[in-house]
Amino acid sequence: MYGIVDCDNCYVSCERVFRPDLNGKPVVVLSNNDGCVVARSNEAKKMGIKAGTPYFQLAQQFPNEKIAVFSSNYELYGELTGRIVEIIKQEAPAYFRYSIDECFVYFDRLENTDNKELKEWGENLHQRIKKSVGMPVSIGLGSTKTLAKLASHFAKKYPGYRHCCMIDTDEKRVKALKLYPIEDVWGIGRRYAAKLQALGVQTAYDFAQHHGDWVRNIFNNIVIYRTWQELNGIDAVPNEEMAKKKSICTSRSFNGMVSDFETLKTHVTNYAVRCAEKLRAQKTVAGVVGVFLNTNVFREDLPQYWNYEEKRLIVPTCSTIEIVKAATEVLEKIFIPGYKYKKAGVIVMSVGPNSPVQTDLFDYNAEQFEKMKRLDAAIDYINKMNGSETLVLGSQQYTKKDGKGKAEVFANAIKHDFKSKNPTTRWSDIIVLK
Repeated sequence: MYGIVDCDNCYVSCERVFRPDLNGKPVVVLSNNDGCVVARSNEAKKMGIKAGTPYFQLAQQFPNEKIAVFSSNYELYGELTGRIVEIIKQEAPAYFRYSIDECFVYFDRLENTDNKELKEWGENLHQRIKKSVGMPVSIGLGSTKTLAKLASHFAKKYPGYRHCCMIDTDEKRVKALKLYPIEDVWGIGRRYAAKLQALGVQTAYDFAQHHGDWVRNIFNNIVIYRTWQELNGIDAVPNEEMAKKKSICTSRSFNGMVSDFETLKTHVTNYAVRCAEKLRAQKTVAGVVGVFLNTNVFREDLPQYWNYEEKRLIVPTCSTIEIVKAATEVLEKIFIPGYKYKKAGVIVMSVGPNSPVQTDLFDYNAEQFEKMKRLDAAIDYINKMNGSETLVLGSQQYTKKDGKGKAEVFANAIKHDFKSKNPTTRWSDIIVLK
């Protein structure tokens, strides 16, 4: 039996932990550079605020409404959801974190497990997380991961489930599948959903009713076939494919447009650093580093350019300095002066375990390798204890002219005018009671 613990309106719930006055009020969280709405409270959804609504249009569309607006604060979101995972770790026999707001759990030996006890376990877990962290979660339980995902949807939508829904019989499975749109099924995706709808498949039940050979012949895709199996109660998604990402991408749209190489280099450096941190967090290394760069496709009055290039590393690594070096070399290849760039990103691929790693037979320095490893560990520890980016590489710092021709260092080129504080990770933001 699988379960999934899903944070309700995760970003909004994180913001409300230290702002209980916002409970029951419309709240939205914006994307990087305060561009558009990426998270909405239930109250905001009822008002008609759509995901992707540009921030500047909120005042135009809802002129007489009081809407609490926040910039994305991933440091806060990561820390609070990390606390939730620690509670799950204590309560579940086995677990693996799937995303920032979702965590799978696994119960072995279903035949010896009382399903009523599992339902109560889910309800109690919700109560403990709400009391300890202050965030609501919805829990779905099912014989496969995909059915557990479906169940969490119903747990979130219908209060009668008391925040935990279990699909433990074939009757419940069929009923749930008939109520679930095919485009919302985990693993289907927008493109495949459109193809299925064109073939007359409107619900998860319609899809599950087809024969497996039909699914293989139409799609020739292992992910789609596994989804079909899971909907029919067959456990088909391997745990190891869930636990660790096979590739990691960090990208951002810029606050304005960028034309000079040095500023682009600083952006790409920051993205590469974040990729390296994610690799170390899941104890993996990457063998390929890619960089993409593009102009603003909505500015038809400007010349357009898009490019992507990658570099294969001789020795897979999670070293910040090595990944930044590779990303910078790739950027130098694809950068063309004269364009106004709007977005860049770094992708690390060929991700695998950090041990054992095949080293370079002709150019391997064990002492240097250990030194870089200790350096990364020290920086990670200091940034964890004192807040992200307490220590950074010199190439991570943005610079601008001070009016006299001299370069002046400033911390961040990302716009976040509505960013909340980080009282759980920064001493400077600790809450003071008066």
